[in-house]
Amino acid sequence: MEASMPIETDPAFSVEPIDVLIIGAGISGIGCACYLQRELPGKSWEIVEARETFGGTWDLFKYPGIRSDSDLYTFSYDFKPWTSPNALASAEEIMSYLKEAAEEHNVLERISYNRKVVSASWESDEALWTVTIENSQTGARETRKCRWLFGATGYYDYDEGFRPAFEDEDAFHGPKIHPQFWPEDFDYSGKRVAIIGSGATAVTLVPSMTDRAAHVVQVQRTPTYIMPRPKQDKVALWLKKWLPPKVAYGLTRWKNTRVQRWFYLYCQKFPNRARRLIRKLNRQHLPADYPVDVHFKPPYNPWDQRLCAVPDADFFKDISAGRASIVTGHIERFTPAGIQMKSSEHVDADAIIIATGLKLKMMGGIDFTVDGKPVDVSDHLVFKGLMLDGIPNYSFAIGYTNSSWTLKVGLVCGYLCKLLKEMDRQGKTVCIPRRPEGEIVTRPLMDFGAGYVKRAVASMPKQGDDYPWEMSSDYTTDIALFKRGKVIDPALELF
Repeated sequence: MEASMPIETDPAFSVEPIDVLIIGAGISGIGCACYLQRELPGKSWEIVEARETFGGTWDLFKYPGIRSDSDLYTFSYDFKPWTSPNALASAEEIMSYLKEAAEEHNVLERISYNRKVVSASWESDEALWTVTIENSQTGARETRKCRWLFGATGYYDYDEGFRPAFEDEDAFHGPKIHPQFWPEDFDYSGKRVAIIGSGATAVTLVPSMTDRAAHVVQVQRTPTYIMPRPKQDKVALWLKKWLPPKVAYGLTRWKNTRVQRWFYLYCQKFPNRARRLIRKLNRQHLPADYPVDVHFKPPYNPWDQRLCAVPDADFFKDISAGRASIVTGHIERFTPAGIQMKSSEHVDADAIIIATGLKLKMMGGIDFTVDGKPVDVSDHLVFKGLMLDGIPNYSFAIGYTNSSWTLKVGLVCGYLCKLLKEMDRQGKTVCIPRRPEGEIVTRPLMDFGAGYVKRAVASMPKQGDDYPWEMSSDYTTDIALFKRGKVIDPALELF
């Protein structure tokens, strides 16, 4: 530890160890706090958040049009119905929902902001975690002790996005912006805007900037699958009209989780049929002579990478109207006036948005030690997708990649509450998942084809090929395992 960073006590913290310390005040951290309040009101808990406010992703990103690409009936918490008419919602709507949930469960007053967790050390003699926390405003450090540590830090680096280097970048005379660090004073009115990238951020930005920009062009090396979806769920609205809110919400959530799973399995089992279906939907919203196979035909199968959803086909409407366009190919270099493609085409631009993705950071980049021994999370297996073998009293939230993130987070938080209850009932204070003896087939925690995942495979924990060491991606199966299965698995050691 640096000598210039003294350990001091934050007056917001009590001196005594607390039961649960939650790292992160995004949708996962607030969700965990709400579950603890509901299921274990006698437990002491606090949240430490590295940023100056809550919300995580939904407050960090400020680029135009930021929204969910999962429907909010499944992305919201199971204990709090989503009441907005919009199924695909803006960040503003999601932040309002999170604030309501936090206020209803008295969460906000128990969040300490500008507190970045630097390290966490488990001492078996005490059966406690000692957590070192840095004040992001002053640089001073303080320590906090807890019986259980919950990581709700997400999976990407908040401080750095993925930013490839392009030839002759400095030659371009206009602004170059990464969406993760969108400047509030950036005015693109009347400008020609080039957006580099083909993921969800780029697909969101294009229709969100056409109202003020002179023209928006998406520059993509490789196409992605894009699905038009209704912004509002007509079935959900009909159910809300005739049924009590909680009943309508439950039925809509049940419907949508199964539709999500069905379509994912359909894409996996019948990839060629899925390709044709998506192509047909794309063609319905584009001019008859549009080169669909040039700009909307990825070289991989549907759901090998995450599909992009566009509400009410807004992306396609702007292309059809000529307000936006797509250039597919490899970038050769930047020029003073835009982007030179290897195909010899030049993309004229006054501003370039570099929407090239995220940089993964597992477990918040925290330095873990157990009884003085450093922990390399990539050497560990995940237990039920929420704990790591050999690491005591630690759990984390990683949601689904092929469905709504929060579906898995809700199951994880509910299971944690049941586990803590059972430990109290048995008079146990320590819980450790134990890796099975012998060889075990492993693969990365996030077994997914996206570039940002592939770039970080070496830093990820591993999953096995069988329960409870497999990272399940099926919500229906997980309900049975987390809600109806045994709380204390044979792989868990309690003492």
